[in-house]
Amino acid sequence: MIKKPFVLVVDDEPPIVRLVQLRLEADDMQVRTAHRGEDALAILDDEPIDLVVLDVTMPGMDGFETLRRIRSRSTVPVIMLTARTLDMDKLRGLTGGADDYVTKPFNPDELAARIAAILRRASGQRAGGQEQLRYGDVTIDLAQRRVTRGAEEIHFSRTEWELLHELATNAGKVLLHRELLTRIWGAEFRDESQYLRTWVSRLRNKLGDEVPITTFPGMGYRLEPPA
Repeated sequence: MIKKPFVLVVDDEPPIVRLVQLRLEADDMQVRTAHRGEDALAILDDEPIDLVVLDVTMPGMDGFETLRRIRSRSTVPVIMLTARTLDMDKLRGLTGGADDYVTKPFNPDELAARIAAILRRASGQRAGGQEQLRYGDVTIDLAQRRVTRGAEEIHFSRTEWELLHELATNAGKVLLHRELLTRIWGAEFRDESQYLRTWVSRLRNKLGDEVPITTFPGMGYRLEPPA
C-alpha cells in the first residue's frame, strides 16, 4: 500500500488551517494541524511528518523561531505561508532553512502544487554515483551523500543537497536555470531564477571558495571540476 503523505499545517487562523486541510485531503494527503509553534514542535517529535506548512505571525513563538527549532532537529521540508511579503522576510525564511515561501492571500491550488512538487523531490532522491569530488580539504561524496572539510562534516538541508547533487553529478557542465529549477523544485518553479540565486548563495557560503560554482548571467551555473 502506498503511504499517504503526512502534512502538518501550522497557523493561528482556523479558517486558513481548514482551507489548506480540505485542499490537501482532496489530494489524498493526511493532515495534522496546530495553531502554535510550540504545539507544532511537539507533533514533529511524536509523528512522522513529511512536510510542514508554517505561518510566520503566531502568538508566542513566531514562525521564524519555530523554523529555527525545526532545523535544529530535522530536515523535514518546510513551506512558509504568511502575509509578510517583504523581500527581507522572504530571504530570512529561505536562509533560515525553509524550502519555499508563499504569501497570503494565496491560491490553494498553487500551494497544493508546490507541496506536491517538494514531496516528489523528497521521495525521489537519487542515491547518486560512487564518485568522490575533492577540492582541497573539501570532499563531496555522492555515494554517501556527505560533504566534509577535513574531518568535519558540512551539514546541508534537503534542498541544498539536491542542488549540490545536480551540480556535482554534472561538474564541468553549465546547467540552465530552468533545468535546475525543474529538476529540483518541479515545473511549477521553472521561472523562479531569483529563488535559485538564493539557494546557490547558500551553497557557496557553506562550501567556501575551495569549491567554485561559476555563474553564467541569464543562463545558469556550473560547478567546476576538481583540479
